[in-house]
Amino acid sequence: MNSRRDFLQKVSLGIGVTALSGLPASANNSPEPFVRPEKQLRVALMGLGSYATRVAEAMQSCKLATLAGVVSGTPSKINTWKQKYNIPDKNTYNYQTISEIKNNPDIDIVYVTTPNSLHHKHVLQIAAAGKHVLCEKPVADNAKQAREMIAACEKAGVKFFIGYRMHFEPHTRELIRMREAGELGKIMHVNNYMGFKSGDPNQWRLKKALAGGGAMMDVGIYALNGARYATGEEPIWVTAQESKTDPVKFKEVDETITFQLGFPSGVIANCGTTYNFNNFERLYVIGDKGFAELSPAFGYGPIKGRTHLGPMNQPVVTHQTLQMDGIADIILNNKPDPNVTGHEGLKDMIVVDAVYESIRKGGQKVFINKV
Repeated sequence: MNSRRDFLQKVSLGIGVTALSGLPASANNSPEPFVRPEKQLRVALMGLGSYATRVAEAMQSCKLATLAGVVSGTPSKINTWKQKYNIPDKNTYNYQTISEIKNNPDIDIVYVTTPNSLHHKHVLQIAAAGKHVLCEKPVADNAKQAREMIAACEKAGVKFFIGYRMHFEPHTRELIRMREAGELGKIMHVNNYMGFKSGDPNQWRLKKALAGGGAMMDVGIYALNGARYATGEEPIWVTAQESKTDPVKFKEVDETITFQLGFPSGVIANCGTTYNFNNFERLYVIGDKGFAELSPAFGYGPIKGRTHLGPMNQPVVTHQTLQMDGIADIILNNKPDPNVTGHEGLKDMIVVDAVYESIRKGGQKVFINKV
């Protein structure tokens, strides 16, 4: 437990939260010169959509990770990224040539940011090429696929991480620290939800073949994962209900899901997710000694928090910058990870499978099989 807490402090302090958040790095308000260390994690982004763009921009402030390559099925995107980020031709690939990345010593890890239902295929390809893998959440369409991905990475001897950026975010880390330190006392109840109003009806997120599911798969993962790190326990049962007010737009995927998680201690977490309205983002954990609340809790920020002791005063940071430097620190310096491996992704997918099973069974309680 202490090693994990030490790691979290290392991420926030040792690799420069002050520099990343735009706060002064010294008492005289003169920031220290930005110098990249010689030892860096060289990253290729696979799938050059809007989220990859966000990651690439955030990585410009990284100290331990650097953007070294790209993978895309669109030649025009590759050309644009080559020019913008000074990426050499030899570090660019398409989906047909991706296996050749195994012969490229200039790339250490590939960050898979393709649509959800392509994660399984692409992670298997990267593992077979002998590169470390960082996969955006959700890890896969279901727990079966997640297990296959973990097995493939273990067989290839590569590390496998999931893009759980909140595990590197300062307010979230402080909530976890308070719970681990006993400052909240015995956890009594958790209330979590995350959602937004989905726009373009033709986007890939509303197509089951690419998304795997709807709101539950995409942003319900935040509420689920948050309930797990707010309690420090694994759920043993689920009940879930789905509501659909727009059966045309959400013909293929779920629109709004509420679900309840039962934990071994007796705690119940009430959770929700949606694709059909905004202002739906909160993590609230109550203990017998106090409480902690994050609201907003899961978006790109700024995250805001308060506890029974008053407002949280954690720095406002770019999540993806801390995430990429954190992953680099784990790999380059053999540091413990804050629960962002493929196994963490699998634990969430086991619960997601149970959520959908409960919905199919009319909201019946579904007991969760162990990992």
